[in-house]
Amino acid sequence: MDEFQNFTLAEMDKEHLFHPVTSIADQQRRGPEILADAAGVELRDIHGNSYVDGGAGLWCVNAGYGDTTIAEAGYQALKTLSYTHLFGATANEPAIRLANRIAELFRDHADAGHLSKVFFGTSGSDANDTAFKMVRYYNNLLGRSKKKKFIARQGAYHGLTHAATALTGISAYHNAFDVLDGQVIHVSCPHYYRFGKVGETEDAFCDRLIDEIKDVIVREGADAIAAFIAEPIMGTGGVLIPPKGYFEKLQPLLKENDILFVVDEVITGFGRLGDWFAIGAFGLKPDIVTLAKGMTSAYFPMSATVFSEAVWNVLRDASEAMGPVMHGFTYSGHPVGAAIGLANIDVLDRKGLIGNAAKMGPMLLERLRAAIADHPCVGDVRGRGLMIAVEFVADKRDKRAFAVDAAPHKKVAAAVAAQGLMVRALPFLNVTSISPPLCLTATDVDEIVKRYVAGLDAVTGELQQLV
Repeated sequence: MDEFQNFTLAEMDKEHLFHPVTSIADQQRRGPEILADAAGVELRDIHGNSYVDGGAGLWCVNAGYGDTTIAEAGYQALKTLSYTHLFGATANEPAIRLANRIAELFRDHADAGHLSKVFFGTSGSDANDTAFKMVRYYNNLLGRSKKKKFIARQGAYHGLTHAATALTGISAYHNAFDVLDGQVIHVSCPHYYRFGKVGETEDAFCDRLIDEIKDVIVREGADAIAAFIAEPIMGTGGVLIPPKGYFEKLQPLLKENDILFVVDEVITGFGRLGDWFAIGAFGLKPDIVTLAKGMTSAYFPMSATVFSEAVWNVLRDASEAMGPVMHGFTYSGHPVGAAIGLANIDVLDRKGLIGNAAKMGPMLLERLRAAIADHPCVGDVRGRGLMIAVEFVADKRDKRAFAVDAAPHKKVAAAVAAQGLMVRALPFLNVTSISPPLCLTATDVDEIVKRYVAGLDAVTGELQQLV
């Protein structure tokens, strides 16, 4: 301890803290950005600088920072029962009630009462890893030993555990990690603006994507493909909204070939789109849904993998012969996390934050478009609810992308941060995402637009030199 008593926090960080999804070279050269406190939609660093959090952390602080109701629920839970596991049918009241509440929300707000069995974890990554394992387990129980492969999409982000990394369709996350080989087939990214062909209509683009999936099923054999996994709107890929008719054509195809449909609502769940769940907004009927982030508004690390009655029945019917389902985590159904989850859902409901996202999102999108859509390097401003993106191009006329190493979106994100607004430069396309807490006001919307425009203006000359 004495060895480091005269070190600054930044020096200690560089000496000992291994940051996720971070350039070690940059961290060692520049040091960390150390945040100190937060309230509502604002963050403050240790130097007293204030920022509007235009990313809700990592798409996760739905209720906003510093909500005393949520904090008090966690405090009371810590005093009452600081820990117990769920192994061997051990349980706790908050976990039971949270599972019941999630099932009720699916039934009442997403027309998805068939999703009723909730398996808890601690992150979106492990929720998708659980889905990956349980799909395989399910098919083994049915004697379908070949039916194991997943179809995912280019540009998808499903997490960074080993299986979740394999499902993720962004090459930067695969580099040098030797992810699962041959178990996941990545089909084309459903982003019409960037990947539609010259002269191709959105309908034709959609049909081409569906035909590709059909071809994959024929090539691999339906008896080899277990599941298709999809984010309703692809977040880390760039806030990519599927073309019209995509899910309407996809779902019957999966059903026809007995391929399970796994929907990743880690980002979109609990209000980000202005609906409780995207499956309700898009009319989806999945077999499995994964949740995290907004489930506790990141006040506690918690996730859920929610199974349909049909999948559950296969597991239940095999239980006598198979014995325990040998999958789980030390912190599955943590009583403190579950109590926080319940309080968070109450806050989202009582404060009308789902409706607020439905109102503020279009306002933010409209005002951003009005302010920057004509910018020479802005190709597309898009979004739904409070999930918004700005995509940069070298040439607006033909949508020509910048050179791979130009990274215009990173320059914009840095310039915007200097104006006191945090946005994310995403890793798949030249996109910055803007996805603030659901508690933002019209005043916050104006502040976000003002600061974003100021940052963009500050680097416009530099961007034009990259064209």
